[in-house]
Amino acid sequence: MHIAIVDGYSTGAALARQLHALGVTCTHVQSQPQANEHLRRSFDAATYLANLGYEPDLQVVADRLTKLGVSRITAGAESGVTLAEQLSLHLGLPTNSAEHLAARRDKRLMGQAVAASGLATPRTNVARTPTAGRRWFEASGLPEAVVKPLASAGSDNVWFCRTAADVEAACASVLAAPTIFGEPNRAALVQERLVGAEYYINTVSHEGHHRVAEIWRYTKQVSPVSTPVYDYEEPVAATTQEARTLRSFTFAVLDALGIRSSPAHTEVMLTARGPVLIETGARLGGATVPDVVERYCGVSQTSLAAAALVDPQNLLGFDDSRTIWTGAVRHVEFVNHRQGQADAHAAQKVAQLPSAVAVGSAVDPGELIDPTGSLLSSPGYAYLAADDRDAVERDYARLREWERQGLHTV
Repeated sequence: MHIAIVDGYSTGAALARQLHALGVTCTHVQSQPQANEHLRRSFDAATYLANLGYEPDLQVVADRLTKLGVSRITAGAESGVTLAEQLSLHLGLPTNSAEHLAARRDKRLMGQAVAASGLATPRTNVARTPTAGRRWFEASGLPEAVVKPLASAGSDNVWFCRTAADVEAACASVLAAPTIFGEPNRAALVQERLVGAEYYINTVSHEGHHRVAEIWRYTKQVSPVSTPVYDYEEPVAATTQEARTLRSFTFAVLDALGIRSSPAHTEVMLTARGPVLIETGARLGGATVPDVVERYCGVSQTSLAAAALVDPQNLLGFDDSRTIWTGAVRHVEFVNHRQGQADAHAAQKVAQLPSAVAVGSAVDPGELIDPTGSLLSSPGYAYLAADDRDAVERDYARLREWERQGLHTV
């Protein structure tokens, strides 16, 4: 079997490793001439037979993949979603529907497609100028808004706004910068800021049959400049009522967006009026360590996606209603509080915490780093796990205290 991965970065690199371990031959394709450094550093060339690099002509890429005998194509990261689907459709391989291809990247179109199916979405406007964003917010009567790009990821240029002036400034910031994938922002999305408990649901689908691999509950903070700072996530057992509610809603969202044969990462807010879609990516969820998830859950989205690519029956036979977690698990994002050079010993110190089962650094020793203002500027992560939830809580509190004292910089 031969599988092509488009933009095998972030969790896509873990997928390539899992497929390689299963004896599957993989080829890498780039959707753009250059990936940014944050994504590129996760790439693992050793897991691929070949790296075709970037080629703008779809037919040329399709011909090369055909000659290699590629039978499935999947996205490794958000930036690779459209090209992976275009190539699959062109070659007649299993993929998502052609009808909503654009809506699986463009958050305005995404919201429209989901709302047309009778599902709840935030009140939304697309602003092509900062003034347009300000005027819409003033007329909306909303107490707060979220401003973000139409097609990015990782909390890139996401702003929480309480005033019309805040919205105008946030729109100006979005419109002046490219996305993390190097694409120009020609418009900004201005949305109602939802209130409730936020979750992400990682699924895998084949020919319209969906299965949930993981559900996690977010805890986030707000930075001094009103950007979201990821604090930690904790898993939700499939047997809970909240999981059942999220599962049903997410499957309806996947159907509305034509996500039929791919992984998906869906973010949902449980509000007083019920579940409301934040957004969906037709790809693996990022910023996870599948090995750790599998240790405490038995399955990860990455392992389920790999198994489904090898044989769809592996997915169809998976009972996602009975998934449980052993012990208390918390995925903690590092938060840096001061500018300085990255301390080479920070990750080693965190690894000494009794409940630390995995620690990763996202920066190089000596690299100049700023205070954390988004997921992309977090200097790393730790997974804390123990039989006793209090043990996790103690180590989490100790980590945050170390960070306030300057853990990550010298």
